[in-house]
Amino acid sequence: MLVRIVRMHFTETGAAEFLAIFNSNKESIRNFEGCLGLELLRDPRDPLTYATISHWKDEASLENYRKSELFASVWTNVKTLFSARAEAFSLQSFIQVQ
Repeated sequence: MLVRIVRMHFTETGAAEFLAIFNSNKESIRNFEGCLGLELLRDPRDPLTYATISHWKDEASLENYRKSELFASVWTNVKTLFSARAEAFSLQSFIQVQ
């Protein structure tokens, strides 16, 4: 399993718009082939900073999403709302303790 983390810093007006975009697309992203889970987190010290954590079956599934029309339409709108460059990286699930 591959975990994708994207940390985003928004302007004040951008944060509200981002939440609207996220809420209108979260089900489509979650139901994209190979997506095993999606979560939105907010920084408790900075309410304009959010992170998405998505779980993918494998790297190919994530790449298919990143090349999709869904990603292009969401990312095109979201990236204009940033107050700083987003940070994104992928990690492979290694040890899970439940």
